[in-house]
Amino acid sequence: MRDQGAMGTKPDVDLKTTLADDLRRLIADEILEGRHLPGTHLDEQDLATRFGTSRTPVREALKLLGATGLVLNRPHKGVIVASLTPERVTEMFEAMGEIEASCARLAALRMTTDDKQALVEIHTRAEAIARTNDPSAYDEINAEFHTAIYQGTHNSFMEETARAIRLRLRPYRRAQFRVSGRPKHSWMEHDAVVRAILRGDGETAFHAMRAHVNAVSSASTEYLTILLPELLSGP
Repeated sequence: MRDQGAMGTKPDVDLKTTLADDLRRLIADEILEGRHLPGTHLDEQDLATRFGTSRTPVREALKLLGATGLVLNRPHKGVIVASLTPERVTEMFEAMGEIEASCARLAALRMTTDDKQALVEIHTRAEAIARTNDPSAYDEINAEFHTAIYQGTHNSFMEETARAIRLRLRPYRRAQFRVSGRPKHSWMEHDAVVRAILRGDGETAFHAMRAHVNAVSSASTEYLTILLPELLSGP
């Protein structure tokens, strides 16, 4: 990864944010792949050297990860990988489900014709990607899909709230796509939401989205519990 600061020019805010966000995803993926077990100290300099960047974006990335609960900043210990209880993961997804479902209901009632066309275009591209079963590519289009629904609420506070919760849960939502066949099932769940929105059926959209997030929760917990039990701890 190229370090913008090493080029002798001061990077603008957008570039720095992008670099930190890229590092956040990379480190989160490594944690969710079991490469950094709970209690492991994440050294800024070691990470910076390995990723070929300076410590500043690494420090920013670790702060972003702290907001997700994947890592903890402990006095005199630095940043360590956190352990989670299955109950905590379930609680986070329960809250996410209610927010996302409310967004879907408002989107069904408020989306303009242009909004709906944009949603259908994203949904169509997502279908093609789901067929390839590429977890990384589907994760990106999945984020576009949900963002379009947040925007379709035409409620800026609701959109900001949904984005904030989604950012916190992003690493766990990404983990679900490591479960075999999950992109295809996710697209089918999205399809029920899209059909309801296009009909202007807010209640069906609400329940379809909540069912979708419940499925996301189950798939994410399955990955963490069965394939990566070290990350979860007892109460």
